[in-house]
Amino acid sequence: MHGKYTLHTSGTTQFHWDLKAPDAQTMLSSQVYEERSGAETGIASCRLNSPDEARYERLTTRDSKSYFVLKALNGEIIGTSQMYPSKATCDRAIASCKASGPLAKTTYSTTR
Repeated sequence: MHGKYTLHTSGTTQFHWDLKAPDAQTMLSSQVYEERSGAETGIASCRLNSPDEARYERLTTRDSKSYFVLKALNGEIIGTSQMYPSKATCDRAIASCKASGPLAKTTYSTTR
């Protein structure tokens, strides 16, 4: 079973997407886009780049929580993960993102 992309409105005129794991937990969240087509392009970029280990940057907050960003080939951030209590948990989320990202279906919602 694969995760899914949820594309939804953010405010009244903007769009945002999340990549959800098969258990419905959010793995990756996008920036806010002015147009739906921009958000759809972001999902396509996530599908393309998510299988590639080199596209993930692992980071740590000041309070020692782990998270990651997925970057496109040009270095732009495609999405940012939630915060994880450990590097091991973060690594498992990356593995799930790699597996689900290319194959996840997109669902559309008007609410978040």
